[in-house]
Amino acid sequence: MRFDLDGLDVFFPFPRLYREQYLYMKSLKQALDSNGHCLLEMPTGTGKTACLLSLITSYQYANPERGKLIYCTRTVPEMDSVMEELVTVLDFRERCLNGSNPEEPNASESENSSENSSSNPKRQKTSQPTPPATMGESTSPKGAGGNNVLGLCLSSRRNMCIHEEVMEESDRELVDNACRKKTASWVRTANEKNPGSVKTCSYYEGYSNEGIDSTMPSGVYDLESLRTWGKSKNWCPYYLTRRAINHANILVFNYQYMLDPKVAKMVSKELEQESIIVFDEAHNLDNICIEALSVEINELGLEKAGRSLNTLQRQVATMKAEDAEKLRREYNSLVNGLVEQGLLPGAGGGGGTQTVDPTDASLGSAVLSSDVINEAVPGNIRRAEHFVAFMKKLVEHLKARLNVVKSSTNGGVVSESPMRFLHHLKVETHLEAKPLKFCYSRLSSLLRALEVSNLDEYNYLSDVADFATLLATYSEGIARFAVIMEPNGSSIPGAIEPRLQLACLDSSLAIAPLFKRFSSVIITSGTLSPIDLYPKLLDFEPRVSESFSMSTFRPCIRPLIVSRGSDQTQISTRFQDRDDPNVTRNYGQLMVDLCSSIPDGIVAFFTSYSYLETIVVAWELAGVLKQISEKKLIFIETKDVMETSLALTNYRKACDSGKGAVFLSVARGKVSEGINFDRHYGRAVILFGVPFQYTKSHVLIARLEFLQTHYNIKEADFLNFDALRQASQCVGRVIRSKTDYGLMIFADARYNRRDKRNKLPKWIKQFLLDGFMNLSSDVAVSFTKQFLREMSQPIDQNKLQKVFFSAEELQAMEAKLAEARKGEAASGGHVPGINEATEGGQTIEMDVDDTGVKTT
Repeated sequence: MRFDLDGLDVFFPFPRLYREQYLYMKSLKQALDSNGHCLLEMPTGTGKTACLLSLITSYQYANPERGKLIYCTRTVPEMDSVMEELVTVLDFRERCLNGSNPEEPNASESENSSENSSSNPKRQKTSQPTPPATMGESTSPKGAGGNNVLGLCLSSRRNMCIHEEVMEESDRELVDNACRKKTASWVRTANEKNPGSVKTCSYYEGYSNEGIDSTMPSGVYDLESLRTWGKSKNWCPYYLTRRAINHANILVFNYQYMLDPKVAKMVSKELEQESIIVFDEAHNLDNICIEALSVEINELGLEKAGRSLNTLQRQVATMKAEDAEKLRREYNSLVNGLVEQGLLPGAGGGGGTQTVDPTDASLGSAVLSSDVINEAVPGNIRRAEHFVAFMKKLVEHLKARLNVVKSSTNGGVVSESPMRFLHHLKVETHLEAKPLKFCYSRLSSLLRALEVSNLDEYNYLSDVADFATLLATYSEGIARFAVIMEPNGSSIPGAIEPRLQLACLDSSLAIAPLFKRFSSVIITSGTLSPIDLYPKLLDFEPRVSESFSMSTFRPCIRPLIVSRGSDQTQISTRFQDRDDPNVTRNYGQLMVDLCSSIPDGIVAFFTSYSYLETIVVAWELAGVLKQISEKKLIFIETKDVMETSLALTNYRKACDSGKGAVFLSVARGKVSEGINFDRHYGRAVILFGVPFQYTKSHVLIARLEFLQTHYNIKEADFLNFDALRQASQCVGRVIRSKTDYGLMIFADARYNRRDKRNKLPKWIKQFLLDGFMNLSSDVAVSFTKQFLREMSQPIDQNKLQKVFFSAEELQAMEAKLAEARKGEAASGGHVPGINEATEGGQTIEMDVDDTGVKTT
């Protein structure tokens, strides 16, 4: 449908839309109009991606000066899903602008949502009156979207490389190293001097000779189409995309390309201030920001860093003997500062005297304060041999600090502020703080000067350099970091592994440059509640902050809070209760009863891997697993990614076969993030316990103290907020469309408390009636059977159509609202809102608060 939204011509590729989609796009437009940031919580399975892309691309079309759309996702499958939705949106707009009368896909069948599983047979069987849009180069005379739009996605070399030999490597770092060994400037120079002496990449050579000055044709390119197009041109798709992002209109890539300062400069330095930044599925955005600026080093890592320094020392000595002029040139460039050398982009974007080949820019710079970016590198680390000696002192000091903690008689953990740690460092080694700020960039310069391609050998050394740079940069003022030394940081029982962490405590540090630089940053997810805590955690003021309920033609979600077993014993995973055999027995009986009552798939989440292991052992001894296996197959998530992926595949096969299955997984694990259990793959999700973080974690303790001191966020408030957003993320896996349905079972008495359940998203709370709380397990099972009987009935198509708005209804509603606003000052009466309009003196409810169904 093509409709007017407050003066904006919106191209939405489905014939009708839901109430929450309309409200969502309206809030998005308000944020863009005000050049402000926004926080939006949209129910899962309601077409959030389609709304985002439709509204923002329409806004770009109407306002070309707004710059690029930068869409940040978490995973490659999410990236592919976004690109599929984008090509549909732009194809629809192109057909509209060409003057045709496009026949859109049926929204009631496809659910106008990119979040539906690609395996959904309903989506596959949907009739397409027009040929489906395709990835790659646009065949339209006016290009993609009717105005030559270029949409690109960018990922790592492992996901984009087309060189047969490099592709044989499975590990990301091995792929990177194999690529650099064939594309580094010194490798190519050596091959030019002596053809055939070294192996180079024919695809990069083709790109360098022909593609570097070319422009990509208009179209939408996902990873597969980029690889295909690169092969057809004999050009490297990875470096081609990195260059093409400068003239692309829409970019899709991972969060880290915007948040991690070590890689962000690769893509973000050319982005216009007017660009629109979207963080989708951003419920854990604060944790991602913290991880981007945190460094962890263990005893083994320091040993390997020391060996890397010995290797560098030998290489420096060899180069001094064979090519001293090269080291002299590097020394002179360091005198001119990091910007002049090309290690950092200049503030003005030009003026650099040395251009770094993109294939050599392997190590980005860590965060540097503005007062040192343009300075010369300190004299005591300019010479290569002096820098190596400097780093050796630092590594030996870190080893000594860990040894002290390791041999401590009381086995205590040491936590210090950056300033105190630096003071101790200066007293013991006489190393100043200022040279530490340059360590990461100085290491990058040295590795490039020594023509090192195999950078994975220096990963541990780069961690030490990153640690030093961040430590010195943020040592002054408020302590936003903590240096934590633990005698045993290993998660393996019985293993002793001393660990040193530079833990970022302030999640706003990584994202603050984006809020400052770009006019609109959109943070959205299905589980942001309680939404009012994010502005404090990320330290920004959103112009628009909204949480939307779900419109539905039937109560397709049934949340149940189970607080007691069938014997009326309270069940909870509180520390004092979790080992109670009565709790374990009641949890097991609940699981058996649910498996007997629920067809197809059931997903169970536990609070931690250790608790999952404990429960599985106890259930095995009690015969619970045997009873479950008589009803369904059992699959278990492990810490091994490959094992879990294989278990997921077999779980889906079991559900497809009709046998049904149970998947035992962990909150905060791989399965709880980004894996959907729509339709028969997840008729119920049961959450055993409240997924609090490990409260004895010293990093968490330091962060809680920081939040209490500087943002006045109480410890209990943050812990409850964090636990409930994880719980919402887990149970949200079960519902992915309007026609889908599922049970959300919260098996812990603590969910009855108001401070817990009030932090659930609005779209879950609207279905959580008083009668569904504080249940015993046998009553919950009876509610389960009743719900499944109701949902198993054929869908009433007439009721289903009532959750959709047509273009005519929207236009009529907007007209009536505009007319009512004109008379507001004169009448002083009630002005209908988005939920109602008036006709012939009679009020017509456009939707009901709980369901969003139109009635008359």
